[in-house]
Amino acid sequence: MALVDPTTSRPLPPDSIQRILFLSPRVHIYNPPPLTSTSGHLASTWTGPVSRQIFTARLRILETAVSTSSGAEKLKADILLEDPSSGELFAAAPYTAAAVVEQVVDSSRFFAIRVQDPAGRKAVLGLGFEERSEAFDFSVALQEVRKTLDFDKVPGDPRRPVKKEQKKVERDFSLKDGETITVNLSGKVGKGRRAGGLSPSSNEGGPAGGFSLPPPPGAQQAWLPPPPSAQDVKAKKRPNQTREAPAPGSIEDMGFDDGEFGEFQ
Repeated sequence: MALVDPTTSRPLPPDSIQRILFLSPRVHIYNPPPLTSTSGHLASTWTGPVSRQIFTARLRILETAVSTSSGAEKLKADILLEDPSSGELFAAAPYTAAAVVEQVVDSSRFFAIRVQDPAGRKAVLGLGFEERSEAFDFSVALQEVRKTLDFDKVPGDPRRPVKKEQKKVERDFSLKDGETITVNLSGKVGKGRRAGGLSPSSNEGGPAGGFSLPPPPGAQQAWLPPPPSAQDVKAKKRPNQTREAPAPGSIEDMGFDDGEFGEFQ
């Protein structure tokens, strides 16, 4: 059976290939009122208070691959609304841009689709799925078509500008002819600096940078007095609280009191 273009009904070349990307056996078609808001279509204006449904159709997304005279392959996708009993075409929407199908702002099951007849005349129809899962699969299938047809890089679509790739500047660090690298391994520090960031000492014949270094630990012990003992510190803090210790072997030394009741009766 010869293949035909679904939008023009013209026969395709024998080596053309068609495949179905999505199929829904039952969708509801509406005649939406004129769009009055820039925010988008409202499905509530299609279904109530008076329903504007005009048809119940079978929906297919059909991909067609045609070989050109130069040997390249040309891809296209069409959204077809057909009679569910006879398969007769009711309306077709060539999916040439993302704006062909728009989701309504008040529901996830309804879409506005722009159909086109063979003469090029266009109209907007309302499309409604009975199940949210089918509407989700329909959106995923359209997303795959956009990736395949590469809508994001179409120059004529102002909403999807072409992104220019920035060229990466690569720097060449290799040595040219006659260039050498000098490495200082002597361990010498530059003039005016010492290791650790200290100022130059007096051995170099210059000032100490505005401050003097403390003496080494051995020299400090030679000229500083020894630190006071702990007993001396306590004696200085409490000079009036000291008293003589009792003589060894006395009654006070053994812990007894020689007062009125100090002796046993």
